[in-house]
Amino acid sequence: MAQWTSAVGAAQLARLLTSQQDRPAGPGTRRPPAYRALADGIRLLVLEGRVPVAARLPAERELALALAVSRTTVAAAYEALRGEGFLESRRGAGSWTAVPAGNPIPARGLEPLPPEALGSMIDLGCASLPAPEPWLTRAVQGALEELPPYAHTHGDYPAGLPALRSMIAERYTARGIPTMPEQIMVTTGAMGAIDAICHLFGGRGERIAVESPSYANILQLMREAGARLVPVAMAEGLSGWDMDRWRQVLREAAPRIAYVVADFHNPTGALADEDQRRRLVDAARSAGTVLVADETMSELWLDEDVRDAMPRPVCGFDPAGSTVITVGSASKAFWAGMRIGWVRAAPDVIRSLVAARAYADLGTPVLEQLAVNWLFSTGGWAQAVELRRAQARENRDALVAAVRRELPDWEFEVPRGGLTLWVRAGGLSGSRLAEAGERTGVRVPSGPRFGVDGAFEGYVRLPFTVGGAVADEAASRLAAAAHLVESGATGATESPRTFVA
Repeated sequence: MAQWTSAVGAAQLARLLTSQQDRPAGPGTRRPPAYRALADGIRLLVLEGRVPVAARLPAERELALALAVSRTTVAAAYEALRGEGFLESRRGAGSWTAVPAGNPIPARGLEPLPPEALGSMIDLGCASLPAPEPWLTRAVQGALEELPPYAHTHGDYPAGLPALRSMIAERYTARGIPTMPEQIMVTTGAMGAIDAICHLFGGRGERIAVESPSYANILQLMREAGARLVPVAMAEGLSGWDMDRWRQVLREAAPRIAYVVADFHNPTGALADEDQRRRLVDAARSAGTVLVADETMSELWLDEDVRDAMPRPVCGFDPAGSTVITVGSASKAFWAGMRIGWVRAAPDVIRSLVAARAYADLGTPVLEQLAVNWLFSTGGWAQAVELRRAQARENRDALVAAVRRELPDWEFEVPRGGLTLWVRAGGLSGSRLAEAGERTGVRVPSGPRFGVDGAFEGYVRLPFTVGGAVADEAASRLAAAAHLVESGATGATESPRTFVA
């Protein structure tokens, strides 16, 4: 019986491999043999999770044709990978990817490092900040005081606690978007909200239009749901959305869903203006596409002049409520450990989402809902988010200064809000930088995680999660990783220094 659980086609693997472009070799730099370069490329794809473990690889002849190399080169690369533990084979069953004994299976998302690893590794993989105390503690204490009446019930509220649904509806109404509680469903984070929407509207094989680049974990969620992703390229810099391109894609591909992050886009930090939002909603309506607007970053403006110039929510351009579904969350603006999200949509859509939930997670934890409701109703939310903005602003400025000092040829624009910096890495491979960073003591996600089929190999994403001396040290370790990539160094290096802030 074959021990592979999925398969990677020759054309797909060739696209992923050819996207791994390094800076041209300088004088005197020795390039590895072709088979070694191919083996390294496949190994890197496995380590990053872009080719899953236990995926059947193409036959040697098929991959040789797709890459325009000799079959001998592919055979030698496969043999090298078998010797290193990254490939297993069986006569008649083919070859499939593996990881050597003792190595962790690579994740396909951007999960945070375990706390015990943080002493020696600076984690720039997860765009989340510590809880804004004392507001977390106060919210939980307030929730406990409100809990007794709910404890006498079954505790299952598939649409969310009525008090929290009403509070979220009032917050939209206060922003100029009249909203009823019947238009709100509380979810387990924004990921839970988008997962529910994808299963309702985007069955297996359905097209979903996504920004390119887009949030890596959402892209992976959609892939796992069997969606066919249709990338729509973002404009350069912070100008964001090319409306002519969006209109063309929505008209020609007719995707069932389009997913956008119009407020301080993850990963680029771009902010869509009102004209872009209006045109995007019009294009989705014309194409019959459901537009999912992720506004989890909407309150994280970092510069004072942005506060008064924030555009209306995307749903504000859909007064009939027939086109836009909005997703919000407490996880980015407050704390990632507060797994409370919500959906705002037409009442019939909410009813369908709630009905489908009976076969998923049934509901969201009551205590956390009470905590968020306490924050909203007491003014604690506004004060906690202001604390979060100040921390993110300070971290952003420290990280920008450190990267500019240590890596002056890396290119980026400084976003006015959000939690992420999208960086062109001076012609280096983002995948190889991520691999080298594991050896120099800094964890950074490479650009291709935010694209489709190997796009953005020359980028990395840096979140505003560290500041001060830690930001300086992170940039220094990134510079060391860049040096390893430039020099073509492979294998183990000295252990990273333990850093104490």
